[in-house]
Amino acid sequence: MSMCQFSVPLLLPNCDTQQSTLMLWAMRDLVKRFRPHSGEGDRTLVEGRIVEMDIPMVSFVRLGESSLPKSQTLNKLLSTPHQLNNIFVHCDMECGDVPRRISDGLVEVSWYLPCGNTNIDMFTQPVAIANLRGDGRFFKTQMSFLCQTSAAVFIFSDDLEGDLITLNNRESRAELFLVTNSQRKTFNMETLRDTCMKHEVKETNVIVKKKKNDAEFVKTLRVHVSGVIGQNPMKMKDMAAVARCVGILVDEDCTECANGREDAESITGQIQDVVKFKKDQLPLHGEIWKQISQIEKENCRMRHADKDIESYRSSLRTKEKQLREKQQEKAVSEAMGRFTVGISESGTQRLYFLKWLKIQLDTLSRHNLSTLREQYKDCCRNTPQNNELIAELDEQISNCSLGPEHFFRELGQIYECACSLPENNPARQQVKHLPALCAQMLLDGFPVELVDGDASNIPMKWIKEVLTQLHQLANTNSKILVLTVLGVQSTGKSTLLNTMFGVQFAVGSGRCTRGAFMLLIKVSEELRSEFKCDFIMIIDTEGLKSPELATLDTSYEHDNELATLVIGLSDITIINIAMENSTEMKDILQNVVHAFLRMKEVGKKPRCLFVHQNVSDMSAHDSNMRDRKKLMEQLDEMTLAAAKMEKNEKYAKFTDVMEYDPDKDSHYIPGLWHGTPPMAPVNAGYSEAVYELKKSLIGSLQTSDNIRNNNAKEFLKWTQARLFQKAHKEFNVRNDPQNRLMESKPIFLEKFLESFSEKDQCQKRAKQFTETCVKPAVEDYVSKHLGQAIADHMKMGDGGDLQHTSLLMSF
Repeated sequence: MSMCQFSVPLLLPNCDTQQSTLMLWAMRDLVKRFRPHSGEGDRTLVEGRIVEMDIPMVSFVRLGESSLPKSQTLNKLLSTPHQLNNIFVHCDMECGDVPRRISDGLVEVSWYLPCGNTNIDMFTQPVAIANLRGDGRFFKTQMSFLCQTSAAVFIFSDDLEGDLITLNNRESRAELFLVTNSQRKTFNMETLRDTCMKHEVKETNVIVKKKKNDAEFVKTLRVHVSGVIGQNPMKMKDMAAVARCVGILVDEDCTECANGREDAESITGQIQDVVKFKKDQLPLHGEIWKQISQIEKENCRMRHADKDIESYRSSLRTKEKQLREKQQEKAVSEAMGRFTVGISESGTQRLYFLKWLKIQLDTLSRHNLSTLREQYKDCCRNTPQNNELIAELDEQISNCSLGPEHFFRELGQIYECACSLPENNPARQQVKHLPALCAQMLLDGFPVELVDGDASNIPMKWIKEVLTQLHQLANTNSKILVLTVLGVQSTGKSTLLNTMFGVQFAVGSGRCTRGAFMLLIKVSEELRSEFKCDFIMIIDTEGLKSPELATLDTSYEHDNELATLVIGLSDITIINIAMENSTEMKDILQNVVHAFLRMKEVGKKPRCLFVHQNVSDMSAHDSNMRDRKKLMEQLDEMTLAAAKMEKNEKYAKFTDVMEYDPDKDSHYIPGLWHGTPPMAPVNAGYSEAVYELKKSLIGSLQTSDNIRNNNAKEFLKWTQARLFQKAHKEFNVRNDPQNRLMESKPIFLEKFLESFSEKDQCQKRAKQFTETCVKPAVEDYVSKHLGQAIADHMKMGDGGDLQHTSLLMSF
């Protein structure tokens, strides 16, 4: 709701008991970015959870009758003149005039956040706007709360002679403003003055609407709000104490939430330096795991093997065993012990624990990242020649992230490390229950890391056991549909999945997703027959062509591996492309075609959809018909080339590999935002286009017989299938530059020899022709014709004397 620029409940009344609840926990997830104005010209970006920010709140209430539409006025107050956002529901909206049954006493809140542009911003600093529904005279508890937590309270009232005793709150910290309409027949200036004196409202704080023009009235109101937003800021999390004092419940006061918070703080409370904490408390998935990953990859590819392959393979196994022994020397850290206890709690408390842990870790990481970015910016600006410091800061920025996924990654390594011990070892017995906990979390809708984003590897023993436990926890006959989105970094892949399925994958600019995460969505009973599955597994992947990895020699290989893996696992793959142009994905599409062809060979028939994002033109689908035709031609060429490489030339077109219609399976989605963030609402066209894409997906599930839904055990087989591993290995071997050059070497040599031989034969024939034909002819011509003419010319000089006798004789 907040993302779409709708107001959210702050105080929610129970429609039966009228008891209000402060919705603090519900707002914990709201993360906002803004750029406040500064007198020094500093335009630092501020990012954080809204409940933890020092943002002043300004409240608007109605006491008695008011001819001024409060909610409609607030919408104009917070919107630019050329783009009105209906943040608060009002009576002139569609269905806005229905009889009230549950909204009286509700306090809604929205935020105005500046973008740093003086031509756009309505306010230079952030401000929270609270709106009390109904007549404030009947909701004294809510009024007391607002007066104690707000920097200012604006009272809309025309009933100046009525009961306004609600304003006489001794504990009020808010400055009072009175807003009235002079166009009312009952308006009286003397009554207005008496009311102001009685309730201690300053004359300068009286706002009277004198004209019918709303623009001038809103402008005046905006000036008064701007004058108070620098006063008395209060964090929303600090409002909980005020709420308890006035008799308002707080949604975080339940036992499970409190215990979950305590368990999370026992871990995060000891974190001072994120990098140091990861090194000390999460040591198993650090450098040792990365080295093991490299050995596992080399064991599959054998790139550096000599003639004695078995001996080389044995040395790799020895190195891996030594690294596992190093891991075994490290005891389970205190933080991991507390984490294991936290996820072993009952269902509700476990979810609270994980949510609190994510919230607290995000706050720590965001603070560290902000500090490091400022240091990096200062260093680049002031000492650009200090390359060592810049490189060190760059590495720290890459490593400063910390989230629940790092703890689960460590948990997986604890399990894998224990699996290398003998079966009867006590340490191995102690970790047997861990995969079941992770499988239960998958069923609860929590994302679990499939591919380690730092080591670019799958902890196979851990994932195998997690999926095995998932197979047992779910009905063994349950069918799982696997859907994946693949595309270049920062093209809106995670946002697309979040919008389609209502999930919460990490979103943001840059490399916000690392590796690949799988998330399980349970299909309701009434839709299972239509979807032909019981669960939908969504795999969110990190962006390809990441600038962060571009400097590495293995970046292209990393993208190939990721693309081949997720396509091999998926029933439906969404190829996400920025704008209409697919050239940036051309080299990735080549790998996609290879993967699809191999899946066809082993009996898997996945579907493929192309999604073009940030395409605002409504005629994009019709205008890009030629581009779709060209893309289809490129896919056909890639299919033909891939078939030749695979020595399977029965596939001549892309449609021979899979069912694909370029008109039906190509979707164009406009940009996400309607305007300039942070105050821009979500573009309705984006939501509509994603909805159409979702309908198309569901339609394909209902009509297609090619999609085979697997259960968890069959999905596991694909993650470790020998055919898949063999295909991936062959692909890597074939596409290795050295191997490709070695394959082409005989062809190049043969062509070179042919060319050289042909040139040599030409030289021989030219020499023979010269000796047998040209030389005798030249000698004959010189001796019979040219020689005589030269002799006559030399003989006849000036004076007719015979000259150059010696030269003539020698000739």
